[in-house]
Amino acid sequence: MFTDPRHHSARPTAPHRVRPAARRPPRTVAALAAASAALVWCAAAPGAAAESPGQKIAEALHKSPVYVDPSLASAVGTAEQKKLADRIRGTHLPLRVVLVPLVEGDSWGGDPKQLAEVVHDRMGNGPAIIITLGESHDDIAAREWPNDVHQAERAAAAVFHQDDMDHAGTARRIERAIDIIKAGDGEAEYEKATADLNSPGTPADGKKGAGARSSGSPLTRILALVAGPLLLIAAAGLLLRRRSRLRDLSTPFALPRSVFAAARRADESELRDRAAEEVVRLGEEARASRGEPASIGRALDAYTAAGTVLDRSRGIPDLAGVFALIAEGRAALAHDQDPLPLCFFHPLHGPAARRIPWRPLGHREQLRVAACETCIRAVRARRAPEVLTDHADGRPVPYFEAPAATSLWAATGYGSLLAPAPTDDSLTARVQRGDFTRTLG
Repeated sequence: MFTDPRHHSARPTAPHRVRPAARRPPRTVAALAAASAALVWCAAAPGAAAESPGQKIAEALHKSPVYVDPSLASAVGTAEQKKLADRIRGTHLPLRVVLVPLVEGDSWGGDPKQLAEVVHDRMGNGPAIIITLGESHDDIAAREWPNDVHQAERAAAAVFHQDDMDHAGTARRIERAIDIIKAGDGEAEYEKATADLNSPGTPADGKKGAGARSSGSPLTRILALVAGPLLLIAAAGLLLRRRSRLRDLSTPFALPRSVFAAARRADESELRDRAAEEVVRLGEEARASRGEPASIGRALDAYTAAGTVLDRSRGIPDLAGVFALIAEGRAALAHDQDPLPLCFFHPLHGPAARRIPWRPLGHREQLRVAACETCIRAVRARRAPEVLTDHADGRPVPYFEAPAATSLWAATGYGSLLAPAPTDDSLTARVQRGDFTRTLG
């Protein structure tokens, strides 16, 4: 059972499944060994690792607002780079383009947001807009500091959905995003581009859907071969950065996208361990928070509820519920007044991007559910999104087709089917009143 840290001054008690720090899992021992070897190697050959990848990019951006990794030179050539740089200078905005292939296990964890955060930090943390490649090989993404001043994130997202940008190429997509950012109407462009989402008029051929967008870029495979020697160095940096994050718990942060990427690949035992680690971390963050007492209280309630579900979980749907409860706790610490839950279709996809209309197959009524970008694209293309399955009557079914009386997750859609804030209805509240334990029979 989990211990509520409001009643104990000591660190929250982890479930018995979490290994003590003195007995590190083999993966952690291997990572430490690799990091140590990398550090020794770097000490022996300081000239070979003088610059981190992020620092190298930041220094290049002082000379030109466009950085393109050599492996992408064929996709965005010298002439296109110069054209993008001239376009950026014409905006008079602190805008930068960083095109680096993203693969799982690289210096950024395969996450465009992490890449942007690192580069922004190396550039001095001033006002900035950074455009990168997105999670799909032909997509783009943007991050902005301060957030939403020029609606840059929405501008980049809008480009994906614009019909005339289909198969337009990376340079043209970035040009369009720059123009939208300069105009400052990213939100309006995104709403216009997604207005027909899930409408009867959406093309049935999946032209812009998930099925037409493969994430298996040849460039990523090339990078995996070329960048192998650099990954050992990156391992040391990633390990040190992770340990620094664990030490500094004064600023709550959302569950990283990499956590969900790893969770989707894990089997039930590994997923249980990951969930346990995140529950303990939520308790530590809540205890270290200096926020409003009410917000801290809600986070601690979510921590306790997540521990209850974890201790009594019977499979992956319950473990996904643990992550949904953790997300509620993190939203409370972040003072998010109207947080989106995890993706309705598959909560291990991570946080939802927006709510969309959706009608279950064979039903007349339409629901509004929170979905991630991948599932939104699938729905728009009139393709079935990837869904989390559960068992009903001895056979696998989409979890939301299980009887609501026997599944808290079917009854709530992992939060999507609950009344939005500021009501008191939440997954945490339902677990507290016993809804989860009643479904266990």
